[in-house]
Amino acid sequence: MPGKIVKQLSNFYYVETASGVYECKARGSFRQQKISPLVGDDVEITVNDGDHENTVDVILPRKNALVRPALANLDLLFLVNSMVDPKINPLILDKLIAIAEKKEIEPVIVLTKVDLCPDYQEVASIYQNAGFTVIVCDYQNSEEYRKILDLMRGKVSAFSGNTGVGKSTLLNRLFPELQLATGETSKKLGRGRHTTRHCELFRVEGGYVADTPGFSSLELERCEKVYKEELPYCFREFLPYLDRCRFVNNCAHVNDKGCAVLQAVKDGAISPSRHNSYVAMYNEVKDLKEWERKK
Repeated sequence: MPGKIVKQLSNFYYVETASGVYECKARGSFRQQKISPLVGDDVEITVNDGDHENTVDVILPRKNALVRPALANLDLLFLVNSMVDPKINPLILDKLIAIAEKKEIEPVIVLTKVDLCPDYQEVASIYQNAGFTVIVCDYQNSEEYRKILDLMRGKVSAFSGNTGVGKSTLLNRLFPELQLATGETSKKLGRGRHTTRHCELFRVEGGYVADTPGFSSLELERCEKVYKEELPYCFREFLPYLDRCRFVNNCAHVNDKGCAVLQAVKDGAISPSRHNSYVAMYNEVKDLKEWERKK
């Protein structure tokens, strides 16, 4: 029977099918293949009688998968960032954008708590000028929420961001029926409690949306990295300039002579903030050995 995994709790997978949702266990053969089912996977299952567990038998080909959040077959990734408490971290945001670009998932930037930060438009402009959709969540303006719903229609979407940015609060505003748990930000730690305990897909707007646990910068470092040869192509505003560098095949776009990307930064066509993130990410991976990539 075909279906989609919509929730995982411990070693149980909840698969939505045309005839209902079934609790299943994954077959042992997946362990031998060193793969695990993910929420969002399209699968084939066997439904047994009450004396035997239902099983996930086949994972159909994925178009993409993320480690954090642990989801498959995403169309949109809403990256939720608060302007204050906790303050937006451009490097973390740009790392997540690069991972989404690598996976061919469309990133959407969501800014929250803008009423507490009069300079939020400067941040919004950086990403709008780079070619991204930016949603500014002013709780007095319902128009921005309608934009989110329009983007989500018929898609598989996830909302991700550091704990305390207002992710679950935002989803509750969009979909009150979800009644997701929320937590206050800790003044001492500068972050919120982990209020979402598992990953789950909910049916909305003719598609699905996932609420996912928040992640810390340390957890992000453990996620999939974008390697140096891939990195320039994960900064979409770099693309018009990559074939204009003097040394096209060897240009790192960091401090190279005759680099068209660096010239675009000087000319104001590329944000210095975005290029700084690129350089930091490049320096993190430039010396990785092949065996380190396979870890």
